[in-house]
Amino acid sequence: EVQLVESGGGLAQAGGSLRLSCAVSGFTNDDHAIVWFRQAPGKLQPEEVACISSSDGSIQYADSKKGRFTISSDNAQNTVFLLMTSLKPEDTAVYYCAAGSSLDYSGEYYCNAAAMDYWGKGTLVTVSS
Repeated sequence: EVQLVESGGGLAQAGGSLRLSCAVSGFTNDDHAIVWFRQAPGKLQPEEVACISSSDGSIQYADSKKGRFTISSDNAQNTVFLLMTSLKPEDTAVYYCAAGSSLDYSGEYYCNAAAMDYWGKGTLVTVSS
């Protein structure tokens, strides 16, 4: 059974940093991508933050997330991290990690929410001004 468990959320001050973790288990191969999403209060849909391929480590960021967010993985620990810096109050959201294995025509993983097969329960990040 595939499981994704997020941790590391909490209260942070604007300008500070947080590192979220996503513990991944249950996969029998590396043919998937792990994606961080966030869903802000009042928003109906989660938005993509960053995506990393478990097979080759390639990374994609949502355009608006480049620069302050860094996704990385520790394959030995089966954990994917999201480092968030220069936090802003608008970063307040529930952060989810998800996994998907659908590929586009060029062989890249789809990293949008609709393509995800598994989701964690999320971790709340609250950024105070």
